[in-house]
Amino acid sequence: MIKKFGSLIIVSILLLVLGFMYYTIMPQASTETNVPLNEFSTKRAFAHVQAIAKKPHYVGSKNHEVVAQYLQTKLKKLGLETSIQEGYTLTDWGNLVYSKNIMTRIKGSQSSSALLLLTHYDSAPHSASFGASDAGSGVATILESVRAFLHAKKQHKNDIIILFSDAEELGLNGASLFVTQHKWAKEIGLALNFEARGTSGPSYMLMETNGGNAGLVNHFANASMPFPVSNSLMYSIYKMLPNDTDLTVFRKQGNIQGLNFAFIDGHYNYHTAQDDSKHLDQNTLAHQGSYLMPLLDYFSNINLKTTASTDDDVYFSLPFSFVHYPFDWVQIMLYVAIAIFVLIVFLGKAKRILSFGAIARGFVPLFASLLFSGGLAYFGWKVLLSIYPQYNDLLNGFTYNGHDYIAAFVALSVSICFFFYNLIPSTKGTKSNWVAPLFIWLVINGAIAFYLQGAGFLILPVFFALVSFGTYTAIQKNSPWLNLVVALPALLIIAPFIYMFPVGLGLKMLVGSAVLTALLFSLLLPVFDNFDRKGIWSLFFIILSIGFFTKAHFASGYEKGKAKSNSLVYLYDADLHKASYVTYDKNLDNWTQKYLGSNPQTTKLQEDIPLFSKYNSKFTYATETTVQAIAPPTIAFLKDSLAGNLHYYKIKITPNRNVNRYDIFADEKMDFQHFKANGVSQLEASTDRMERNGKKIVSFYVVNNRPLELEFILNRATIFDMNLLESSFDLLQNPLFNIVPREDWMMPTPFVLTDAVCIKKKIKPSPVIIEAIPENTTAVQQNIATVPLPVTN
Repeated sequence: MIKKFGSLIIVSILLLVLGFMYYTIMPQASTETNVPLNEFSTKRAFAHVQAIAKKPHYVGSKNHEVVAQYLQTKLKKLGLETSIQEGYTLTDWGNLVYSKNIMTRIKGSQSSSALLLLTHYDSAPHSASFGASDAGSGVATILESVRAFLHAKKQHKNDIIILFSDAEELGLNGASLFVTQHKWAKEIGLALNFEARGTSGPSYMLMETNGGNAGLVNHFANASMPFPVSNSLMYSIYKMLPNDTDLTVFRKQGNIQGLNFAFIDGHYNYHTAQDDSKHLDQNTLAHQGSYLMPLLDYFSNINLKTTASTDDDVYFSLPFSFVHYPFDWVQIMLYVAIAIFVLIVFLGKAKRILSFGAIARGFVPLFASLLFSGGLAYFGWKVLLSIYPQYNDLLNGFTYNGHDYIAAFVALSVSICFFFYNLIPSTKGTKSNWVAPLFIWLVINGAIAFYLQGAGFLILPVFFALVSFGTYTAIQKNSPWLNLVVALPALLIIAPFIYMFPVGLGLKMLVGSAVLTALLFSLLLPVFDNFDRKGIWSLFFIILSIGFFTKAHFASGYEKGKAKSNSLVYLYDADLHKASYVTYDKNLDNWTQKYLGSNPQTTKLQEDIPLFSKYNSKFTYATETTVQAIAPPTIAFLKDSLAGNLHYYKIKITPNRNVNRYDIFADEKMDFQHFKANGVSQLEASTDRMERNGKKIVSFYVVNNRPLELEFILNRATIFDMNLLESSFDLLQNPLFNIVPREDWMMPTPFVLTDAVCIKKKIKPSPVIIEAIPENTTAVQQNIATVPLPVTN
């Protein structure tokens, strides 16, 4: 019976292993009952999330202060003395914010450096995000973990600093304020940051270091987390990319290293109105707590200076375990694997088990599987985007039915692999087919060893595959169960990446999942090679793929909880005295069509006011509408003076209505010197000359309707050409407009300015020079060339 149903049993075991890995990757909060007060309780933590995420609480909103007061109250209830740090920062992104950081400190018995627990408490602006996951989950994780830690009354050596930073969503401003201006920043030895880019899934650990990771990796392993999920491939890629978490500020500006903990599944809810407590997976919240509790105990008692290192480690996680070893081993392991591979091949040739002709033919099904799997995934996704244009509405690139598409393309890739390997009769000679996958995997690992050592752990599945190959070559007897056992490490190590790539990077990475599936299949060839009915299995997986495509089709629409995003802005041009409704949407729905019409005009407004958006979104359509009585801001030139070749300006922009944001733009030919906004300079400015890309000068997120003051110096010959965009986030509440509320299957588009009432206005210099400045300004003039004064009408 086992022989008759062997292939079915093997496939069932492989699927059970995958299911076991998925189920055990993080704790199950539903099993939590009567948790002692000295332990982390997901239910108690979730109560904090519910309190914090009752309403959107972006910087400048009324509920932002409500959340700030809530945090102070909870810290005081724990017996901790809180302190507030407030002030302006102008980041290198050009974002100016008045931040309000909330912090406290728990004294240790003999602290040489402090452990920082970090997260932010502001929610994303514009999109009505409740900030439950990002980063209410981080706040809740820290509050509940610290409560349990204090209740246990454990002695600890190191001071513990808790920082709930502000304005992370606007440009990491709160973290920048703390690192550059607070005395505690110089005492921090390590930071633990809790973040989110979704609402569910496992929490991944990512390191931020200026040097090597070996010290952090060793200590992370010693802390014995029950559910570690991380790998050094993520670490290597992370270091290559521009990063935008608070911890990045600590590393770059304070030389403080640390660990990020963030979950990324449910990415379609990120920065949207669906980032609420209902969408936050409580298992994910439990996973965050499962990290912090042991790490808090561990890092509060070690010498934090020992976490620094110049060396790097390869590391990866398996269920309930964490494996690591030095980067120095990567090339050695590669050479050993190559030597074993060559030895087995020549032994097989000597025993007449292998032939070079058969080995060469073995590359045909491998390359065919890779080509067809990758090609169908790449072009298939493009076809799906044309069939379902609504998928383009979700800017992050991962649809609500995205998991169905991952399963569909993975099943399709497996079907393709079975199809091509079925074309080769299953005989003794087909063992030559095992050579091609091993060769390709060795080539891949050769590239890894020299260019991406963080992925060095991918040599380990090759070693296990060599066990199957070597055993058969030595005894000339195939052992299906041995092959199955040694195939499991490949499944456990590689399979998570098949899921992770499209979840983390969008469904455009389905091609990566498909190719990786084919590569994994090839590595498991000793298992599948003995299947008598590969054609039947190919048919089974194609039917399974069709099933998932069908399921995705029926889930391709929108509904409450899986909403369509749309955008609408009222824009008044104060210079032309014209008004328009504008949108970022490519596919207009019945809500936006009420204001833009069924045939709106395309617009190039983005060229005049190039607002930043994460995914480079631009205004698409505009329709003229009635001009409403909206008071424009007052622009006053407090200083407009000449001294030699220099022109000194100080401009004050005061709102005459409740506003949330100012964006200032200038012609790219304007070369700004000694630029300040509300009294502060750019944090990372290395020279007196302002560094900028494009027209944007500054984005000021307004708190308490404070005015904006700009102070700078230009060359006397520079033609003054500046514009402002004043925005209030109240389009739907403003009685002047009577905007109909969205239907429950719609939500504001994230990552862009929307639901706003905007005034565009030219900043015109005073026609009269107000005051003269003495000529003793040569120090400033040295860096500015003398050019003739332009003639203007």
